[in-house]
Amino acid sequence: MFQDFTSQADPSQGAARLATLRSRLAAEGLSGFLVPRADAHQGEYVAARDERLSWLTGFTGSAGFCIVLPDLAGVFVDGRYRTQVRAQVDLAVFTPVNWPEVKPGEWIVENLTEGVIGFDPWLHAADEIAKLETALAGSGVILRPCANMVDAIWPDQPEPPQGRAFLHPEALAGESSASKRARLAEGLRAAGQRAAVITLPDSLCWLLNLRGADVPRNPVLHGFAVLHDDGRVTLYADPAKFDAETRAGLGDHVTLRPVAAFVPGLHSLPGPVRIDPASAPVAVAQELEDAGVAVATGDDPCALPKACKNPVEIAATRAAHLRDGAAMVRFLAWLDATAPQGGLTEIAAVEALEGFRRESNQLHDLSFDTISGTGPNGAIIHYRVTEATNRAVAPGDLLLVDSGGQYLDGTTDITRTIAIGAPSEPDARDCYTRVLQGMIAVARTRFPKGLAGRDLDALARAPLWLAGYDYDHGTGHGVGAFLSVHEGPQRISRLSTVPLVPGMILSDEPGYYREGAFGIRLENLIVVREAPPLGDHRAQYDFETLTFVPFDRRLILPDMLSASERGWLDSYHAGVLAKIGPLVEGATLEWLKAACAPL
Repeated sequence: MFQDFTSQADPSQGAARLATLRSRLAAEGLSGFLVPRADAHQGEYVAARDERLSWLTGFTGSAGFCIVLPDLAGVFVDGRYRTQVRAQVDLAVFTPVNWPEVKPGEWIVENLTEGVIGFDPWLHAADEIAKLETALAGSGVILRPCANMVDAIWPDQPEPPQGRAFLHPEALAGESSASKRARLAEGLRAAGQRAAVITLPDSLCWLLNLRGADVPRNPVLHGFAVLHDDGRVTLYADPAKFDAETRAGLGDHVTLRPVAAFVPGLHSLPGPVRIDPASAPVAVAQELEDAGVAVATGDDPCALPKACKNPVEIAATRAAHLRDGAAMVRFLAWLDATAPQGGLTEIAAVEALEGFRRESNQLHDLSFDTISGTGPNGAIIHYRVTEATNRAVAPGDLLLVDSGGQYLDGTTDITRTIAIGAPSEPDARDCYTRVLQGMIAVARTRFPKGLAGRDLDALARAPLWLAGYDYDHGTGHGVGAFLSVHEGPQRISRLSTVPLVPGMILSDEPGYYREGAFGIRLENLIVVREAPPLGDHRAQYDFETLTFVPFDRRLILPDMLSASERGWLDSYHAGVLAKIGPLVEGATLEWLKAACAPL
């Protein structure tokens, strides 16, 4: 099994660890300390060594931070984790804070009259610290970069990850690393910049057609890279991760150096050097400035090209989704046959689904730990089942299963909510149908060139708004090509201003969550493409759906659907049967035929 079900943190240790941290801060003359869920590479996912937030507080979510003050420790989480955080931290010593509604600077000023708050400059992006300093200006509180105070009190902190680096073939990447480096270097020259520092693991891997195993579930390599304006790259990573074949595959214009050489390497660069203030650690800018190297700010040069998948990557991703769709169909058919017999648990569902994915012999890893939440656990948006929380799947429950696979040819992410018998909640079918309507609205929309994710987000929410409902997460995130399952800069969110362009893969996943009762989420992956011209022939885009797995027709209220919504759904199910039908057989095929019948 890729997934295990042990608890990853012990909140019972939170009070003692917090007290030890405060003693250390006092000894260092600090009034507080920032504890982010981040590493020096500023990716969303971190290795065990960098799980400082979880170790200190017990909170295991993938986003959040803690601000430790002398008499208060706030754990800042967004809408995805507000139920989870209350269950995971010791509420006697940690205070959950709703973020981003509550800004960290305002919270500090409200709760600390004066003092010095320390932060590790390798764990915070430049933009983040600049905003916090602005918020604290004029108060009696200042920020000070310092050594990491959590590391100083963590006696059994894991060692840095040592995952093997390996080459991602051009046959799947669709472009050589040399070609990528050349076109990005041309952009640097046009901007008058001599180099760019790349810190994000997925950017580094995309640029060099590399993959790694330094972060759970995401095939990325930890390291830093400097792209020079002539297309050369200096890669700072542990040489022990590279075998002879991988080193040779990097080519003559990629120089591999140990991580310890990164800071001296920064000092020797000719400027201007581009850094992305949204992702590069503060320490990078500080080191450049201290060495007298001119700094230019700009976007990570890999971010947008990586997001715009080429035709080879899209074709490979389609193949991965068909393989994954067949595994999901086998799982759903198994679930329908198994659940009525009783004895099914959330963990048993996870184990079965992973087994069906493994049957292809092409599963590299999961793309994240499978979310399998039944009844009230389904309302915990990023629920991770453990042996302690494992719940039996009972008649009347809704079972929410959010899962995905990492295959060499693509990354998948799909959510289905399944009825276990007749739903016990009287309005569950109404809620499900509204979520489905929102998902369909995004999937079938056309939109003018230049629109961003924030312009589409309301389409998914409108059916829920009509009933007074909403959900506390974005409608869609970007997805990589055998890379991170959460990929920027594209997303469908109220906050996203990045224009959507052809080749971007996104999720389409509205939901509804009733704490203590049930959760509903439906998710397909979609890719932006050029739409056939209409009307005055303005350039427009639409979406191709990549995911082919039926929805639970038992939860759909057909009379709520418009003719066009019903037409989309029937067409989608016909496509599922046509594409997945040849990949399954026997009782599973018969189940699929019934599941895909017209409404």
